[in-house]
Amino acid sequence: MSTVDGPRPIGYELGLHELGDGCHAYLQPDGGWGWSNAGLVVGDGVSLLVDTLFDLRLTRQMLDAMSSVTRSAPIGTLVNTHANGDHCYGNQLVDQAEIIATVATAHEMTEVPPAMLAALNGAPGEVGDLFRSFFGAFDFEGIDMKLPTRTFEKRLDIEVGGRAIELIEVGPAHTAGDTIVVVPDAKVAYTGDILFIGGTPIVWAGPLSNWVAACDLMLGMDIDTVVPGHGPLTDKGGVAEVRDYLAFVDGEATARQHAGIDAWDAAQEIAREIGANPSFERLGEFGRIAVNVETVYRSLDPSHHTPDVVEQFRRMARIEAGAAHG
Repeated sequence: MSTVDGPRPIGYELGLHELGDGCHAYLQPDGGWGWSNAGLVVGDGVSLLVDTLFDLRLTRQMLDAMSSVTRSAPIGTLVNTHANGDHCYGNQLVDQAEIIATVATAHEMTEVPPAMLAALNGAPGEVGDLFRSFFGAFDFEGIDMKLPTRTFEKRLDIEVGGRAIELIEVGPAHTAGDTIVVVPDAKVAYTGDILFIGGTPIVWAGPLSNWVAACDLMLGMDIDTVVPGHGPLTDKGGVAEVRDYLAFVDGEATARQHAGIDAWDAAQEIAREIGANPSFERLGEFGRIAVNVETVYRSLDPSHHTPDVVEQFRRMARIEAGAAHG
């Protein structure tokens, strides 16, 4: 584990937090499903926004909180770090800006439209109950998905009001095209969902080795403050903890796949090990191990059949319910 000093003393409270050097973080506790963070980088007369939020109400609330800053430095650029809706569904409210994302992210943003989540949240019976248990706090009606106007692959260096900003593609990892946003002159990085702090990383795309490599890349950077996609502000110590979790899961799931153990059985076994591991036992949303093991199995064997998304959410809920009653 890392011996780096702890994070900067900024509380984990809802709202806009100034990090210094014209960088800000917008935090949404408790960082669980859909409660994502965003960022604002202010240059000379113009700003860059890192991600929007899961619905229009939350995004308006965020933009209102930023207005004291953006009144004199309007948002000219929006970067979507990846395609999950809690990082892009509010794009239509900043459609005056250039919207930048990776090619893979732009494609993936078309695959889960807000109307799909609205339908799942509104579904009758067990499916609706299941999805409302994860996403019932959010309103997916009336969202007009605004796609990127500029795309890139691997890396894009841009300037925002005289400041150099580095956009680095590190996916596929969490999703197909994850991006981290680095502000070198402030030693700040905005990671999107390459970092979950206090919550369990969920690996929809993988392989896990790519995500571990992304953590290693950040550990080698000259950065002091790290704004995760979910959870409180952190530093390289938080990066190392996420790396440790991913490397542990990759190793445990790979060993079970090689031994011929069923992926769902493997996920339940590893969940029990995580619950007994002092390094990981306090992570929220630990049922995500079901998805993470599926991703390892699929990475090792492209013919592996992963259940549909409804069944994956069922399995995550079952693991957490089992622990609650165990």
